[in-house]
Amino acid sequence: MKSWCKTLLACSLSLGLLSACSSNDVEEEPVSPLPQIEASVFPEVSWSASVGSGVGDYYSKIRPAVRYGKLFVMDRYGEVAAYDEATGEQVWSLEISSWFKEGALSKNKGARLSSGITAARNKVFFGGESGLLGAVDAETGEMVWHVTAGGELLSAPTVGEDVVVVHTSTGALEAYNVDDGKQLWVYESKLPTLTLRGTGSAAYEAGGFFVGTADGKVAVVVKSNGQAAWEQPIYTPKGGNEFTRMADVDMKPLIVGENIYAVSYNGNLVSMELRTGRVVWSRKYSSFNELASAGLNLYLVDDHGRVYAVDKRNGLESWSNSELTNRELTSPVVFKDYLVVGDFEGYLHFIDRASGKLVGRVEVDSSGLFSQPLVIDDKIYVQSRGGKVARITLP
Repeated sequence: MKSWCKTLLACSLSLGLLSACSSNDVEEEPVSPLPQIEASVFPEVSWSASVGSGVGDYYSKIRPAVRYGKLFVMDRYGEVAAYDEATGEQVWSLEISSWFKEGALSKNKGARLSSGITAARNKVFFGGESGLLGAVDAETGEMVWHVTAGGELLSAPTVGEDVVVVHTSTGALEAYNVDDGKQLWVYESKLPTLTLRGTGSAAYEAGGFFVGTADGKVAVVVKSNGQAAWEQPIYTPKGGNEFTRMADVDMKPLIVGENIYAVSYNGNLVSMELRTGRVVWSRKYSSFNELASAGLNLYLVDDHGRVYAVDKRNGLESWSNSELTNRELTSPVVFKDYLVVGDFEGYLHFIDRASGKLVGRVEVDSSGLFSQPLVIDDKIYVQSRGGKVARITLP
């Protein structure tokens, strides 16, 4: 398979078949070979553990979370576990696959966990393609509550004080009480005829949940009542067919100070005022990945794996790197003086933030890396498609 584009809802395909979504009349860009580098940093795996069976070739945003001295992880098939952050020893494990063998959830044919993990309020929140939203005690691993949302949960839940919200595949933002799972409100957004498979998590700030929509907007939803304070299009869909008109904001809006940054597929990278949604600047980029920020720059991986640094003040490009084109890069993350991305062959790449030059890499797991690395203090945590969870450090 030459390239993995994101799944379209209309295709109903697993990640391993996504290349079939592209037209046979369009010549695909080749996958960049592993580039030669003059390494100046030498990352190493300090510990690793195996969690269930991973996610295989399925589309997934499963990503670990670190809090309360523990690393929380899960696999697609129903294992949720906690590991000691320092030693990598397992603290507890919960197997929920049995829930899907009988009762109301049996029709879902397995757990199919697919969201990232969120740790907050002494709980661990997670979701799946069945609509399952679960809350587990972070200390003991005991289930506190679980509900079934109105659609697939393909991105991590977001906790804002006493409310946890999930962005469903139907375009709705659903809010629940963090303590008992009681539904509080539902915010509906329009779902276009054709859309990318996947949703972005909401960001929480100052009593509002900021969320991207499948029709190319960013909205802020008031925590107390579920009403939209404002909605702002960041790209107006154009083109003669539904494919060219896709404009999903399929990432978590990035809040930095008084500004919010977002990027759409087939569309734009924008800076907006946090309070009003007014667009400060807009530049043409296409991405479904999360943004990263440090200093004066935003960092972006586009839909072909090209990496960019963009000035937050005006949207001007500081540098670009195309050495990893079509290597199915993860979303980027800032780590010290470096930008870090994973790829489909399981390598973690270190890019100098000042110059955009590749300066180091480490192979984690040949099954491939698929979700944004997690940086906590001076450590990086990643999860592979095969279920390996590893902590990477610089000596």
